[in-house]
Amino acid sequence: MAGVAGGNDFQWCFSQVKGAIDEDVAEADIISTVEFNYSGELLATGDKGGRVVIFQHEQESKNRPHLRGEYNVYSTFQSHEPEFDYLKSLEIEEKINKIRWLPQQNAAHFLLSTNDKTIKLWKISERDKRAEGYNLKDEDGRLRDPFRITSLRVPVLMPMGLMVEASPRRIFANAHTYHINSISVNSDHETYLSADDLRINLWHLEITDRSFNIVDIKPANMEELTEVITAAECHPHQCNVFVYSSSKGTIRLCDMRAAALCDRHSKFFEEPEDPSSRSFFSEIISSISDVKFSHSGRYMMTRDYLSVKVWDLNMENRPVETYQVHEYLRSKLCSLYENDCIFDKFECCWNGSDSAIMTGSYNNFFRMFDRNTRRDITLEASRESSKPRATLKPRKVSTGGKRKKDEISVDSLDFNKKILHTAWHPKDNVIAVAATNNLYIFQDKIN
Repeated sequence: MAGVAGGNDFQWCFSQVKGAIDEDVAEADIISTVEFNYSGELLATGDKGGRVVIFQHEQESKNRPHLRGEYNVYSTFQSHEPEFDYLKSLEIEEKINKIRWLPQQNAAHFLLSTNDKTIKLWKISERDKRAEGYNLKDEDGRLRDPFRITSLRVPVLMPMGLMVEASPRRIFANAHTYHINSISVNSDHETYLSADDLRINLWHLEITDRSFNIVDIKPANMEELTEVITAAECHPHQCNVFVYSSSKGTIRLCDMRAAALCDRHSKFFEEPEDPSSRSFFSEIISSISDVKFSHSGRYMMTRDYLSVKVWDLNMENRPVETYQVHEYLRSKLCSLYENDCIFDKFECCWNGSDSAIMTGSYNNFFRMFDRNTRRDITLEASRESSKPRATLKPRKVSTGGKRKKDEISVDSLDFNKKILHTAWHPKDNVIAVAATNNLYIFQDKIN
């Protein structure tokens, strides 16, 4: 995995792009979450229109062994519909906030998807046979007259064209007063967490009518509210441990063995602030938008507005690694505050071996950091470089007056184009990047 950040070992190249080229993008088509399943064979996206699209990895072709198989549409279904809360006179958007896969136990696949209020468990299954030869029904499904049935038939299974069905198996509703920002499947594969701005609930996958409230930071008087929960995740191996991050830039690690209500954390991670760099924007940009455990469970990564930090779970007072994502925006915070971009919630992800991390930026740029070599690279998701197997050129942003020919000036960055959602294949060097309504898939260039 060395050389992820554009070293000599390999380069990243374009593989596929999904989505329409339209200039004016429909709001409903904007991708709002991207997630590989545990094997990496399936890749799911959710959008603001409440749809889930699942792509399946095709097998590599025999005559072109150097090409990795492509991801093609496997199933598309409407997961959530817009709703109306009559008690509060509020519209509930259908936008999919998060998708989380469950580990595969049998031939079917299961995933959880959530909008602001309701979590659904979906079963994705294949059917390639159908029963024929019913006694009470004709072949076209109409009921037969019982008096005309003179003999009994044994129904048989006949082959048919492959059908992929998505069926909702459970609906977990009415447990969140505020907007759900995270769901996370526990390592026991029986329970999962859901978090909103002020509370975290623990659910059993089989039980829909009740959940356990395990964190509640709502003050008795809402005027005293100083922070909100921004993300929560279960530990990958210890089913009693989870973390949640806050808008104040802190992370709390909780142990469910200590108490049923985890309002008292076991560990508290916070980096002391440098008083000399304090400004009006300090609190806003220190808010953590995403937290992710490493696959090993030893580290966790947090993303705030300008940086990504890697924390060792055994060291609470400061991160062990800090990577600047777009430090050149520090001088632009005023205009980013005025156009609301400063509140954008960027996600981050680990590669399969925890040796590299990835997160998004503006102008359809995304950043990768190699933890071993400390090298980093800026790449762009754009249709200009979308020829098959085209190597991605590293992009550079210039902040000074003079700009080299392959650099882009910080003043000409497009803040409407932002990479908020990225995913890294759990085993291979394949990444998925959501750019507005398009899904880009890149892979390392195998010579």
